[in-house]
Amino acid sequence: MVSIPLLYLFICISLIILLLLFPGVAHEGTDLGVSLFMEALFPYLLPYLILTQWFIRLTQSQQNSKSRLKLYLKTYAISSLGGFPTGAATIAFLKKSKQISAREATGLLSICHSPSPLFVIGFVGYDLLNDTMFSWRFLIIYHVVSLIILFLFYQSSNKEQLQTTFTNVEPITKPKNPFTSSIKDSIPTVLVVGSTLIFFTTIYTVVIHSISTFIPNIHNSVILVTAASLEMTNGLQIASEIFSKDSVFLYLILATFLSTQSLSIHMQVAVLAKSEHISLKPYIALRVILAFLIPTLYFVFFLL
Repeated sequence: MVSIPLLYLFICISLIILLLLFPGVAHEGTDLGVSLFMEALFPYLLPYLILTQWFIRLTQSQQNSKSRLKLYLKTYAISSLGGFPTGAATIAFLKKSKQISAREATGLLSICHSPSPLFVIGFVGYDLLNDTMFSWRFLIIYHVVSLIILFLFYQSSNKEQLQTTFTNVEPITKPKNPFTSSIKDSIPTVLVVGSTLIFFTTIYTVVIHSISTFIPNIHNSVILVTAASLEMTNGLQIASEIFSKDSVFLYLILATFLSTQSLSIHMQVAVLAKSEHISLKPYIALRVILAFLIPTLYFVFFLL
């Protein structure tokens, strides 16, 4: 049986060969990735990321905080406004500053993860659909389900264990300039987002070109699944073009992609989580559950 490192090595070598064989196509993919990042993500991500990082520094919770639920709700609100990977960046900061335990960080990482409302309403609603009704409905379902899971997680938490965890923690030292620190800490997150988006868009372009070279009449579904698996923003855009005349199926596809996200987004979260040694197992499990649950609820409530 082939080991995981050898599999990664094989994938890496294969992609390098494809990039060398099709440098012009790779350049086109990079241009597309830069365009998507600058037009669809950067304007929505950067302002909220800085503001949410600034806010959480101004309202840091002390070790003797009596309300864990309040902290959970504040973290969820920040992640839901900033969108991914704002939640992962916020939770990594909370764990680094010892405001939450490792167990809390693992649970919150899986729950506090949602697309930015500006992205869903602005890019998906206005730019792709020219109708924001889908965006509002999706956001309502997604956040109602996530808040229920958040409350269940709070109820299942062992409060005595959490209090013990924070008994011998060193006092939290606030930065001298929270706003400047927020900008500095937001830059690496933005670079991670931009780098992964451009990388996976480039890989998608080269892979699709390679497949179409051997299979000229490649089916649109293959293009769509490949694009959405590697980079969600590109997948959403392609889906809106392919299924522009079938609104019901288009809405289900968009709801599925927004719930599942893509390898690009999961890599962003993984990089931020691993920096603080936060487990990704609950995060992966919840992504699988929501990928089926959210589209199903959307269909039942709004399409039947």
